[in-house]
Parts: sequence; C-alpha cells; structure tokens
Amino acid sequence: MKTLSKKHNKLKDYYGLILRGAHDLKTNTCRCNREAPSEIKEILKEIDHEIVNKFYGCGSPIPPLLNGCTVLDLGCGTGRDVYIASKLVGENGYVIGVDMTDEQLEVGKSRAESMAKKFGYRSPNVDFRKGYIEDLNILGIENESIDVVISNCVINLSPTKSEVFKEIFRVLKQGGELYFSDIFAGRRVPEHLSEDPVLHGECLGGAMYLEDFRRLLNKLGCPDYRTVTKSRIALGNPEIEKKIGMVDFYSMTVRAFKLDDLEDTCEDYGQIAVYKGTITGHPHYFNLDDHHRFISNKPMLVCSNTASMLQRTRLREHFAVHGDRTIHYGPFNCAPAAKKSENPDDGRSGGVCC
Repeated sequence: MKTLSKKHNKLKDYYGLILRGAHDLKTNTCRCNREAPSEIKEILKEIDHEIVNKFYGCGSPIPPLLNGCTVLDLGCGTGRDVYIASKLVGENGYVIGVDMTDEQLEVGKSRAESMAKKFGYRSPNVDFRKGYIEDLNILGIENESIDVVISNCVINLSPTKSEVFKEIFRVLKQGGELYFSDIFAGRRVPEHLSEDPVLHGECLGGAMYLEDFRRLLNKLGCPDYRTVTKSRIALGNPEIEKKIGMVDFYSMTVRAFKLDDLEDTCEDYGQIAVYKGTITGHPHYFNLDDHHRFISNKPMLVCSNTASMLQRTRLREHFAVHGDRTIHYGPFNCAPAAKKSENPDDGRSGGVCC
C-alpha cells in the first residue's frame, strides 16, 4: 500500500475519529448539498440512516443514464453515493467505492447484503476497496475499465491532485465521464492556510483555484470541462471566516468526458443537435451544463466539442447530431449571454464554453 503522507494521516483522523456525523462539521462547506433530483430523493429513502448521517458532501454528483454502467466513486466514505449509483446502474451494473478511512468503509461494507435485498438484487453489485484515490492501479482498477467516475467533495483533500486526475483519465473508457462535486477557490489558497488541518479537513485548505484546475485538465488531454452547477459558499463560522475569508469558495458540480477530439476553444462547423426527450426524468429539456439547455425536438447549433460530447458518449442514443467537421466556419460563441449578468460573484463559469 502506498506510504501515507502526513496529510493523509491527518485526514484519516479527521474523518475517522474527529467527525462522528454532519453535526461535527465546523463550516457549511460539506453541508451545502444542492436539492437532489426526485429520483435520487426516492432512493435516499431506502438507504440506511447511518450511511446518510455519516456522509459528507457538497453536491449531488450522480449523472443520468447509469443503467448497466460500471461506476467508480472516489472517496466514497460510508457509501451513500455508492448505494444511490447501485440502484441506478441496476443489477447488471457495478459500483466500486474507494476510501482510505476504515471507520467509514466499515459502515458501507456492513450494509452491502441488506441494501442488495432492499433493491431486489440476488447479490450485491457494490465493492468497497480501501486505498488512495491517487493510486487506483494498486487496487486492481484497470485501464479503460470504468464508464463513469463520480466523487463528492473529496478530490480537494488530495495532496497530489495531478495524480488523482491522471488516474481518472487512465481508468475511464473512451467516451467515459468524470462527474463530480467539489469545492473550488476563486484565488490560490495561501500555502500556510492550506497546511491548517482544520481548514484542510473542512475542504477549504485544499480547494483548487479554478484556473489551475483548467490548466491541469488541459495538460492531461482534456481541454474542455463543463460546469453543471455553481454556488458561492457562506462559511457560517466567524473564526474560520477570520482566517480564510479573503478567499471566495464555490461548490461546483463539473463534468468532463474522455474524448480524443476535443479542441481548446469552441469551433464552428455548422453542426446541429436535437434532443429526443428520451432521458428518464428529462422529458422536456436536458441540461448538458450551466449554459447548454437542449429543448426536446428543437434543433440547436452546437460547437464541435459539444457535438462530440453528444455523439461519442452514452448520451448518443438520446441526441441526433447533424453535420461533421468538413467545413470550418471560425470560432463558435458558446457564451451564456443571459447568465453573464445573473451573478457577478460567480466569476467564470468554467470550461472553454464560458
């Protein structure tokens, strides 16, 4: 097993010994869950109370269209999102949860049989593995074996985020998706504050500066990520506000696809996409991100990157994309015109379509 760093040790103590439930958190950072879709709310009613109560997150990183998929949850904790995904992938799907904290893993593992029975499965379709999200290879997670990677307010905690994202894109299949919720910063967190164990444990000290995140993904061959949701965080703790209140923090849900034809800016090839209205729970429209809403049966001009995301991923059965990259018409304006003035505190909305 990979040698523990000092930060890993401190985090294990924070999440395994100090925090006994959401009430022990010192800020609102890991309690800023957005309203979950109705389908997920219904699944949550079936999940054991202890799993939910001892789970810490900042969003709802569960994308649609998971039936039959192999899903990997990084930093799964007690397994709340693992079990949500377990229900959504169905009995023929599979969910792997990875975490380094024994106390949390024990909760998730102990419910595998009972949750399978609740869902009507003959046997569990979940697998909890103890390890580090920076080194998935040692856990037997092979190259291009995963359809969807999810994570809920965990990647910010990693001391070596570049290794985490390298591993993510290694294990994702071509056309696979990273869909995660996390805390980001509008400026780089001062180094002395990033070392503070409480600030780090509260998902503040390790929050990535948005532009550094963009640069890192671009370096790893993913030049276009999309912001699905974004909201500024009110810390709710005067003492911590005094320490780190000069930094603006955001809870964001982000999606990024592993595709080999994405460009580093939006280009216009005259392509058109039509949403068929066939994704469960989205009969009238589907939001690809915070500024691409596809109205059912309405033809919409799209940039080449968006066309690829709709054509070469599990979304492809639900969209008709017309045109190719034969003729180039110059740059494509993906700017969310109406959104620009809605919330000036939000800053940039992320990705190349911003």
